[in-house]
Amino acid sequence: MARPKIKITLIDRKGDCPCHRGHKIGDSFDFDTERGQLCPMAAHVAFPYIDILRYGGNIPGQEEGTAVFCCPDVDTINVFKIEKYIHPGTP
Repeated sequence: MARPKIKITLIDRKGDCPCHRGHKIGDSFDFDTERGQLCPMAAHVAFPYIDILRYGGNIPGQEEGTAVFCCPDVDTINVFKIEKYIHPGTP
């Protein structure tokens, strides 16, 4: 079985200041191929959730195959959603 792919999407922001990386609500990143475009702090906070989802676990209180987490920036909080999926055509 192939390792699931991971997509991270910025779904909300708390605060008036922009993200220091310029991310906007709706921006989405493939964790394996676009991780360098993602804020390093968001990638750091996301990593344990990604491991849990990729290797068969689920996050209590979250929809199966997803995790919602916040990433604190200096003057704002960005809320991201992680989704696991199997890329079409992958065995």
